[in-house]
Amino acid sequence: MSENERGLIIVHTGAGKGKTTAALGIAFRAVGQGLRVLMVQFIKGSWHYGELDAARLLGEDRMRILPMGRGFVKVGVEKPDPADVRLVEEAWQFAREEIFRGEYDLVILDEINYAISYKMLEAEKVVEALKSKPEGIHVILTGRNAHPSLLEVADLVTEMREVKHPFQKGVLAQRGIDY
Repeated sequence: MSENERGLIIVHTGAGKGKTTAALGIAFRAVGQGLRVLMVQFIKGSWHYGELDAARLLGEDRMRILPMGRGFVKVGVEKPDPADVRLVEEAWQFAREEIFRGEYDLVILDEINYAISYKMLEAEKVVEALKSKPEGIHVILTGRNAHPSLLEVADLVTEMREVKHPFQKGVLAQRGIDY
């Protein structure tokens, strides 16, 4: 495999909306090119998101999305619930195994940046795996506050910046747009 054909490490981060959406756009493009895609969702789990049904329509042999969390995680003064930490660790172990198994051409680690910034997962573990992943596997990492070591190892980093958001006017999340 030439340098021009190697698997990329892509990070979508920042405070603006669109990190998971951008990853899903790449996934959609990848499926269209015959690549197999796996998305492991580290935090999401309790809501029903439209991308789950869309992936089923594409077929699990092409795109698979696995919500492996319980939903929103409490942070700040409170430490994350040990059950949430355990789920993140299980999701990471599963995702890491899938990256190295090589069945998927693109593996999306959705909201992994949150898990790392909330101290539920060590950035060093992720960086080590990314540095030694199979050459042809693309990996996308999403979520705010991407760890500097992930930015360093990435081939492409996009920071989403919020300019304006409907929530500022009291408009709630919209079906098909936000979930």
